[in-house]
Amino acid sequence: MTAHDPLTPPARTLCDAMSATFPDPADGPLDADTLRAAARAGLGKPSVPMRSVTERLVPAPDLDAPVPVRIYEPEPEHEPKSEHEHEPESEHEHEHESEHEHESEPEHESEPEHGHESDGPRPLVVFLHGGGWVLCDLDTHDGLCRQLAALSGALVVSVDYRRAPEHPFPAASHDAYAVARWAAAHASELGCNPDRLFVAGDSSGGNLAAGVALRALGDSAGPAIAGQLLLYPVLDHRLGGESPVAFERGFFHTTAHMRWYWEQYLGADGDPVAASPGLAPDLEGLPPALVLLADCDPLRDEGLAYARRLARAGVRAEVALYPGVFHGFLGAAGLLPEADAALARAATWLIHTPEAGA
Repeated sequence: MTAHDPLTPPARTLCDAMSATFPDPADGPLDADTLRAAARAGLGKPSVPMRSVTERLVPAPDLDAPVPVRIYEPEPEHEPKSEHEHEPESEHEHEHESEHEHESEPEHESEPEHGHESDGPRPLVVFLHGGGWVLCDLDTHDGLCRQLAALSGALVVSVDYRRAPEHPFPAASHDAYAVARWAAAHASELGCNPDRLFVAGDSSGGNLAAGVALRALGDSAGPAIAGQLLLYPVLDHRLGGESPVAFERGFFHTTAHMRWYWEQYLGADGDPVAASPGLAPDLEGLPPALVLLADCDPLRDEGLAYARRLARAGVRAEVALYPGVFHGFLGAAGLLPEADAALARAATWLIHTPEAGA
């Protein structure tokens, strides 16, 4: 970071390179197919080995068609590390705690309680990919799912939900919930602890993950969610706070992009309040949450606001705020030290968050 640029030099280099090949609303109308092609450009071969990677169709009796998923089972040697083997946390994780401390009740990046992995079956993570509900798919987030599985020892179920604008709200949220219900019902046969079911997602996938947790809370027959891992999530259609202005342009994911994504997702008849977990009237009783944020992101402030609301509702909410990086930085694992530290932080949280209802 410099006095004139809040991004670290490596993050700035990467941000500019990504922005140069990604359509900008300032240059003309956006097109879903063009954006999808740009999001898939440069996909490489998987770099993190798994014991198995399988694809299947999850039956969804309430929907017109089954939901495709990809299931990641980590190698035994990639199971969680013991307390003496965890990588040290990045010093960048702590730099901005005092800046937001006066306005926030959630736990800001306290030291995790390292320890040996839990006994018994592994955790189960239902992962919802980002991409503004329009872009990205199982392949674009293959690397991130492999990293989460390898670092946490969890079985990760990545959901290929229906995308907008062809399938506007609430199609994606229905798909996400159907897979969460299926995962809960089949956790034991998948070799997982049914009481350690997590929902996770980045960006718009974080929106869907938060929505699953909210819907499950109000469903007496719904899945018991142990925790929600929200990675720079989309939570409020109003795009409020200072960050949408401060980081409107020049940080890859622009405020104009986000407005366009909301338009595609809602379509002509979508309810923006119902699609915004950050506007849910009652958060009491929700499962614990780790809200992981990039500081240089138009969505930063809505993530902080949601974490504060969770904490005030009595929910254990932790915030991990990473200065010097931009929206989507977790895709730069191995290139940005903040991405490596954030993934380790997420894995530690998955390992140590207790069972649902504990």
